[in-house]
Amino acid sequence: MKVLLVGGGGREHAIAWKLSRSKKLSSLYIAPGNPGTAQVGTNVDLADDDLEGIVRFASDKAMDLVVVGPEDPLAAGLVDRLEAEGIKAFGPGRAAAQLEADKAFSKHIMRANSIPTAESRTFTSFEDAKAYIASRDEPVVVKAAGLAKGKGVFVCDEPADGILAAEKIMVDKLFGAAGSTVIVEDKLLGQEASILAFVDGRNIYVMESSQDHKPVGEGDTGPNTGGMGAYSPAPVVTEKLMDQIIREILVPTVDGMNRNDTPYKGVLYAGLMLTQGGPRVLEYNVRFGDPETQPILMRMKSDLLEVMVAVCDGRLSEVDIQWDSRPAVCVVMASGGYPDAYEKGKTISGLETAAAMKEVMVFHAGTGQKDGQIITTGGRVLGVTAMGPTIAQAKTRAYEAVDAIHFEGAYCRRDIADKAL
Repeated sequence: MKVLLVGGGGREHAIAWKLSRSKKLSSLYIAPGNPGTAQVGTNVDLADDDLEGIVRFASDKAMDLVVVGPEDPLAAGLVDRLEAEGIKAFGPGRAAAQLEADKAFSKHIMRANSIPTAESRTFTSFEDAKAYIASRDEPVVVKAAGLAKGKGVFVCDEPADGILAAEKIMVDKLFGAAGSTVIVEDKLLGQEASILAFVDGRNIYVMESSQDHKPVGEGDTGPNTGGMGAYSPAPVVTEKLMDQIIREILVPTVDGMNRNDTPYKGVLYAGLMLTQGGPRVLEYNVRFGDPETQPILMRMKSDLLEVMVAVCDGRLSEVDIQWDSRPAVCVVMASGGYPDAYEKGKTISGLETAAAMKEVMVFHAGTGQKDGQIITTGGRVLGVTAMGPTIAQAKTRAYEAVDAIHFEGAYCRRDIADKAL
């Protein structure tokens, strides 16, 4: 099969690496890709938001499957446009992608289907949001309703901080049009978990559990980022708890989307808070998570391409997915200053040394190539991922690989996976 993968981050490198191992694959193209994806396929000079160019390329090259990695082209309707041209595409259509692209829409789906989540209010006026937050005496979470690359969430223990967050989003337009509407939620307490599942519109196949680390600082301090590391499985998600998550969250979500006439297919990601009262949905994503994808796909033994085709064809019930029982840990190496301003163009060394280590994969995220050197081009630069017999050993291997890699200003959290130990 000829496959085109859309995207150029760490998630896409992990997906490209996994697809490249399929016996069903004849050729793999990645648009735009990165230096890591170039090692397993052919990069194409097309931006992931160039919908017209992507559709034309897929048509001209007679692609058998297009896999859409990032949320922006999904929300813009790339899958719909591909399918209109008779091209098989993996991912939800534009209407279903609202589940991530519009938090007000996702709250509506949750309320309509009795899916447990935080109590919330939706505002399109800053003055109304300000008045509501000022009337609260409990911590709140203020969220931009649109897509904000994982950075549009502010956890505020004081009303004054909540008002400042709403002002940044709605008045200062920190996230542009994505912040024209805000959601103000009650703050939930507990451990977070990421539950990803393949969905073909009717059938659900839950992947192995994982846990992300959103805040930039150790001990979950500082502002939220796109994710500073992840591990799989998450021991806090027991078999009993997973059954509850499937029964109370995943099944009602898929059923609710069908009743809403926005059927869902692709990867459904539920970001959960595991509270004393049970699991609660923090957010939905409509694609593989980043960096959760890296450890999850390291542990997946089955053919990812076969699974994706089954999802597209509505045959997910015919697929059996096998997993490696050993855990995996991913540590994100970021540019100094991220998630705020950071410098680009720093030369990266030690990649070959790290890649040669046992059970280690170095997934490229914000990298580029210049004069034969790999350089930094983004905030999250690399996802250094390792497997081991235990989470502790996987963590040790991951950090040994991290310590072999160098670039000016490199930063990483040193406590990834500690919650599992």
